[in-house]
Amino acid sequence: MKFAKFKIKGMTCDHCAQTIAKKFSGNEGIITKDIDYNSGTGKFEFDPDKTDKDQIAALINSTGHYRVEREISEEAIVNNTDETKSYKANTLPFEEDLGSASSIPLGGAGDGLFDFIIIGGGSAAFSAAIKAESLGLSTLMVNGGLNFGGTCVNVGCVPSKNLIRAAETAYHATHSNFAGIKPKGVDIDFAQVIKDKKRLVATLQQKKYLDVVGDFENLKMVQGWAEFVDTKTILVDGKDKYTALKFLIATGATTNIPDIKGLNEVNYLTNVSLFDLEEQPKSMIVLGGGYIALEIAQAYHRLGTKVTLLQRSAQVLSKQTTEVAEELTSHLRNEGLEIYTSLNFIEVSENTEKISVVAEHEGGRKVFEAQKILVSTGIKPNTNKLGLQNIGLELDGGGHILVNDKMETNLHNIYAAGDCINTPAYVYTAAFEGKIAVENAFTGTENKADYSSLPWVVFTDPQVAGTGLDEAQAKAQNIPFEVSKLELKDVPRAIAANDTRGFIKLIRNIETDKLIGARVVAPEGGELIQQLSMAIKHGGTIKELAESLYPYLTLSEGIKLAAIAFDKDVATLSCCAV
Repeated sequence: MKFAKFKIKGMTCDHCAQTIAKKFSGNEGIITKDIDYNSGTGKFEFDPDKTDKDQIAALINSTGHYRVEREISEEAIVNNTDETKSYKANTLPFEEDLGSASSIPLGGAGDGLFDFIIIGGGSAAFSAAIKAESLGLSTLMVNGGLNFGGTCVNVGCVPSKNLIRAAETAYHATHSNFAGIKPKGVDIDFAQVIKDKKRLVATLQQKKYLDVVGDFENLKMVQGWAEFVDTKTILVDGKDKYTALKFLIATGATTNIPDIKGLNEVNYLTNVSLFDLEEQPKSMIVLGGGYIALEIAQAYHRLGTKVTLLQRSAQVLSKQTTEVAEELTSHLRNEGLEIYTSLNFIEVSENTEKISVVAEHEGGRKVFEAQKILVSTGIKPNTNKLGLQNIGLELDGGGHILVNDKMETNLHNIYAAGDCINTPAYVYTAAFEGKIAVENAFTGTENKADYSSLPWVVFTDPQVAGTGLDEAQAKAQNIPFEVSKLELKDVPRAIAANDTRGFIKLIRNIETDKLIGARVVAPEGGELIQQLSMAIKHGGTIKELAESLYPYLTLSEGIKLAAIAFDKDVATLSCCAV
């Protein structure tokens, strides 16, 4: 066992001491603790195999009101000497690990030393920074590559959804579901659409990211590439050294460029570069069939670009069931989008007029040509330039940082979150992970990420949405299940709108009647999925879904009908499904 004693600043009463003591409740590494506001000290007996001095100090600082001012020497503790003569003035609990940097007091009074360093500048990073500020932690955010705000606001969610809505407006100006409505067409100023998108991105980057942290007293932001020197030190751009108690790696991901002959020699686009082109491509090949590829392909097709989507797998959305993939594919093809699957890519080349892709298709060779080519073949984590080999941080075979459900890596003071780790890659999961990483690192909590009811949406038209398990996953887990599939042609809202594309599918555990999964293909189907996610999370049953009240002529009524359809033929029900 070991001892640590600290001078603590900010205590004024017994309640203050009790507040600090509560921070250590349930901490297995702490054997005894004695917090005394009269002397302004905290004395700890601890198990060095389960915690250490720097973690104890960090937990005290995480209160936001009380801070470790200095450590009292072990000699003073053992000999009970006058503590006022025995302070290691202006030192950190881990001074032996920091060398000359240890002359800076805990809390980051110097430019090079912080409680917490965040590597990355996206959603996970900003969520972590916000939480760290609330805990009073001195924090450094180091961001390289994309602008602060990361993928979502700069080159992902915000620009893509803006263009999807613009494209939808154009599509509805030229297509009608009603015989009595004759659309007259639309004039598209593509350059203006892109300029408006750029303004939106700049506005949201400022208002939702930079302005949010602009008045933070304990946050410093640095632009540059970080590399680990050791587990407590990073080097930024090869010159500036920073040290911290704890780290969060939140470096995101970039497009995974497939190994196709000639691809690296052509001027290909990714989502990073495509969304800034103000001159509309006349034609474009999209390599890939995941959700990003599909969203972009449909949007640009609707805006007037001739789009050809090429996919190596047997279907688009290769991780989804064939039923879901085929339903969406049929509607996209009905719009005129060219989709080819089961391709074996041979070569990509470019001349002054076009880009060509040669692929094997249905036993023969086929050549696809377009003015531009977009590569959207999945993502890879940004972990290769972090110097992780210097510290022994564990990665999976794809380069993702391995974390547990508390965002902990194999190194006790390093956490990770967002697209660079082995969890679902969504902006909302990244933000959630960034927050709980800080809480677990500095407050002694053990918050966990549970994605068993995670909702997700593909923003095509119709949208594809899901939560929980599909049939294959339920079967793999040996769960006895049953499926109810309701076509939108049986949903009054869809009938009234003359738009019956898609279906609602519910999956239940036969033994418990609990909803365990759902898949939706429908116009604005993403708006249904949160209710189903909450039902799974809280153990809701099919009976409860069937007996709940839903506003008539809303798409959500389809959930009620799909639940009823487990036991009844909905075609025999009255209009209000009772």
